[in-house]
Amino acid sequence: MSFVERLKVNKMTPARVLVTYYFIAITVSTILLNLPGVHLPGVKIDFMDSLFTAVSAVSVTGLSVIDVGSTYTTFGLVMFMIVLHFGGIGVMSIGTFFWLIVRRRIGLRERQLIMVDQNQYTMAGAVKMIREIMQLMILIELIGGSILTLYFTKYYDSFGDALLNGMFHAVTSTTNAGFTIQPSSLSFFFNDYFVQLITMALIVLGAIGFPVLIEVKRFLSSKEPGFKFSLFTKITTSTFGLLMLGGTVVILLLESFHAFKGMAWHEALFAALFHSVSARSAGLTTIDVTQFSEATDIFISALMFIGASPSSVGGGIRTTTFAIAVLFLINFARGKSVIQIFGREIEQIDIFRSYAVILIAILMVVAATMIMTITEGGVSATALLFEITSAFGTCGMSLGITADLSGIGKVILMFLMFVGRVGLISFLFTLGGKPKKLNFHYPKERVIIG
Repeated sequence: MSFVERLKVNKMTPARVLVTYYFIAITVSTILLNLPGVHLPGVKIDFMDSLFTAVSAVSVTGLSVIDVGSTYTTFGLVMFMIVLHFGGIGVMSIGTFFWLIVRRRIGLRERQLIMVDQNQYTMAGAVKMIREIMQLMILIELIGGSILTLYFTKYYDSFGDALLNGMFHAVTSTTNAGFTIQPSSLSFFFNDYFVQLITMALIVLGAIGFPVLIEVKRFLSSKEPGFKFSLFTKITTSTFGLLMLGGTVVILLLESFHAFKGMAWHEALFAALFHSVSARSAGLTTIDVTQFSEATDIFISALMFIGASPSSVGGGIRTTTFAIAVLFLINFARGKSVIQIFGREIEQIDIFRSYAVILIAILMVVAATMIMTITEGGVSATALLFEITSAFGTCGMSLGITADLSGIGKVILMFLMFVGRVGLISFLFTLGGKPKKLNFHYPKERVIIG
């Protein structure tokens, strides 16, 4: 009996099956990143650091306790790029893609798993969606990698080195993984705005959400004059854009007389813009973020907590969750009990889910911060909060404390990275089990609030 068949017999919920698959992906990734020929001669990594790297790679977070460039061979970097796709595109997406290649029938159970993995509400068109996601991701990475490879020929002596660095950079940017071959992230390209623009474009394409990319593709290829974007696309792109621009302005203002002091206006502008984009999920940096003020650290922590869009490569509470919560507060303050936007009305269950996700996320971050202030003595609460939100938002930015964390601290970050990648809704459903339909209701009664 196959593994999937055993899961069916045990009648596990799709959410629990999906979580199990991600555990398997982490196990497989740990093995792949420890194969013979993966590490450079003389390099040895203990089990905890190896597991942490695998979890960070599968969750496409980027928090690292090792230097990727001085640890892995060319073969190892290729394995690393394969592992990044487990989390970037999704375990079920990768599995479905290979099932399609071998022409295996995609059954009801697999379609349910795809629906959960991609945060969809219906199984209709699930296989077609996976095919489009794979095509778009491969196309984006190939175009981005080709452009960077040709451009990197001016930085590297051989075309092979330019190709390796260009493709790795394209994959880590598109999947929002945040790993780099260079030891200090992208600080080498601080004044190279072309590399920064390509990188930001790849980050946005990966984090904006697969449904958005698919709708844009259909819009561009549609011959129907009446094509309309979905409410999801309108809300997530609006929120994504506002957070990106707002983040740029706030970081620029906070650091104008601090880290950006003495910089030319274009250097400061690009630094603020790049870190606003990257803080959402990618974790790549062009300057040492330890130079930022404490106020900026807290603000970036908030951006990482929000994260990327649903059904994307990123984590966090997600953009639509944040948007719905803010819209409800605005409408509630105006005396309305519903959210009406773009000619549509938001379902009440989505409002409940948004606040449930935010509440659980805040409790997890607060609990993790409290525990790590005890286990990581001497590290400031702000630095710990930065690290914790970076893990939960699968971002990967760090104030340089990751490698020095205790075993307990690393386990906490691994748990947060895992939850951030799987998604809080799937994680909650994993704990709660199968939905139960109530056959009766108690009398309703009002409770004093506020």
